[in-house]
Amino acid sequence: MRRIIVFTLLFALVVIAAIGVGGLLGRLLDPGNELASSDITGLARSLAFTLIAGPFAAVLWWLLWRRMGPDERSSLAWGLYLAAMSTVALVTASAALLTCAAALVRADWQPRTLATGVVWAGVWVWHRWMSRHDRKSPRRLVTVAPLLGAVFGLLVGAGGLVTALGSLADAAIDGFAPGFVVGEPWWRLTLQAIIWCAGGVAVWCWHWFAGRASALRGGLADVALVSVGVAGASILSLGGAGTALFTLLKLAFDRSAPVAQILDPLGTALAAALVGALVWQYHRGLAMARSDRTRLAAGVVTSGVGLVAAASGLGVIVNSILAAGTATLAGSDTRSLLLGGISALVVGGPVWWVAWKPAKPVDPGQVGATGRRVYLVLIFGLSAVVAIVTLLVIGYRIFEFALSEATGQSLVDRVRAPLGLLVATGLAAGYHFAVWRRDRSAITAAPGRDRTVARVILVTGADPEPLVRAVDDATGAAVTVWRRSAGTERVGAEAVGAEPVSAEPVGAEAGPTAQQMADALRGVTGKRVLVVTGPGSRIDVIPLRD
Repeated sequence: MRRIIVFTLLFALVVIAAIGVGGLLGRLLDPGNELASSDITGLARSLAFTLIAGPFAAVLWWLLWRRMGPDERSSLAWGLYLAAMSTVALVTASAALLTCAAALVRADWQPRTLATGVVWAGVWVWHRWMSRHDRKSPRRLVTVAPLLGAVFGLLVGAGGLVTALGSLADAAIDGFAPGFVVGEPWWRLTLQAIIWCAGGVAVWCWHWFAGRASALRGGLADVALVSVGVAGASILSLGGAGTALFTLLKLAFDRSAPVAQILDPLGTALAAALVGALVWQYHRGLAMARSDRTRLAAGVVTSGVGLVAAASGLGVIVNSILAAGTATLAGSDTRSLLLGGISALVVGGPVWWVAWKPAKPVDPGQVGATGRRVYLVLIFGLSAVVAIVTLLVIGYRIFEFALSEATGQSLVDRVRAPLGLLVATGLAAGYHFAVWRRDRSAITAAPGRDRTVARVILVTGADPEPLVRAVDDATGAAVTVWRRSAGTERVGAEAVGAEPVSAEPVGAEAGPTAQQMADALRGVTGKRVLVVTGPGSRIDVIPLRD
């Protein structure tokens, strides 16, 4: 608790001092403002932040740095502080510097923004130096800052690329369907977006390659890969593809609006579909090269995104078909609704089919996988909840129609939107419940396997995947992998927050085989077992006391 309080205080003091120094530096760089005659309140705040919080932060940091020993290095608070401050400094500095650079495109000099970026860049360099110090760097949460930095750079770079390509596509489309455009020239927005894209790519490359975030496995690394690289990119790609298809369908079948207005979202949609597909494909390839759990997670996440898109499209189609029989919505509005539903269904349906493979037999090794069971229960549960809520809404609408005075709105028009949602969610819930029942029956019918060990902690410097499979086959235990470092000081925990373990010097050995691992675990029982491999094919099996 003491460490948490102290490092939280240091975090607050550093942030306040950086804000103060940035404010003072901005005033020095801005020739249009006199240092003390204008904005007295802002100057007083910057001076107070700098001259009060700055010395306190310096003294507190010096005391902590001088006392930094093995216990402090192994504390969660030290690693959490460096990860949080490094990420905050990176985001603030990057945003300020890129904003300043992009503003120069329109001849807008922003010295205060530049000062903010420079100060926070210095904070980031300072904390990066501490995180890489030979004798005082943290031993826990060391992978958090590189991963978050890579994610931030990827988001900024992808967003900038979408904006740049969208601006170029819009300019090309305007050449075929010119319209009255008010605002800045197209090249200015494109150049600003290119600056943001270049900055984001630079941040991503620095952390992904130089910071070796690409080499991290398990824990937070796999979560970031699946959630951002696969799920986020697939949502971006499918959203862009659906919008582009909807625009083209409207252009072909519903020209109630001017052509320029119909084509307005097409450029950005095409750019989003392209960039999302590139990011998606790259990270999907990385996921396929990782553990079975990561591959399964990437597959079910992709399936879930496609399912949501397809189910939404189906619900909108039902809604539009019911709307066609009422007098409230007329002609083009109904067509737009129908075209939107068709676009979502056409884009999401094939993705779900390819990712989930409903027509193929399920791999016996995946039937009982935790990720598959969680996915089925989650989809069934959410669909069932939404279906029940929409059923209540339909009942409310029916009773409201029966009890209220005539309003000119038909019963079908009142219930068509929730009824479409009910059809889509009902089908999704029913299908996934049936699949869950089938998997459960298959698991029950399969011959049982004795679970001799509840959890195995595997410490290895070799490729862990064959060893993890061997442990699972031999004991049925859940496996936590700790990667042995290349040095002599410790083994870094692959999962965030795991404790370090001392180890002997490690060479570049190939490690034991899967058969040797199975032989070493034969006859071992217990709740928790520590397995240490190396050097060479050596395996040490240590049952742990409960």
